[in-house]
Amino acid sequence: MLHQAIKVISITEELICDQICEIIESCGATGYTLVAASGQGSRDKRSRTARGSINDDFANIKIEVIVHDKPLAEKITDQVVTQFFGNYSGITYIEQVEILRPQKFWQGE
Repeated sequence: MLHQAIKVISITEELICDQICEIIESCGATGYTLVAASGQGSRDKRSRTARGSINDDFANIKIEVIVHDKPLAEKITDQVVTQFFGNYSGITYIEQVEILRPQKFWQGE
């Protein structure tokens, strides 16, 4: 059986990854996934190979977390945007998803 959930996605500089993961944990999420990211946007092209060989701190990373409801998703995104996106490049957004095994993502189900 599928269950409704919200996925929070943040794509930003790897330099602040640990701090964003701390926000996710402090808000009550049970885990997250980190994926290397590259692409092009308003701050030009970001490539893992161009900068990553010198210093991975300047590489981009995608952080995904699945949560039970929209208020928790908004709490995470609000804190990430407020604390970091004035000084670091990044975007964050949410998506509706359907999951199996909700107990993997939150307690009480």
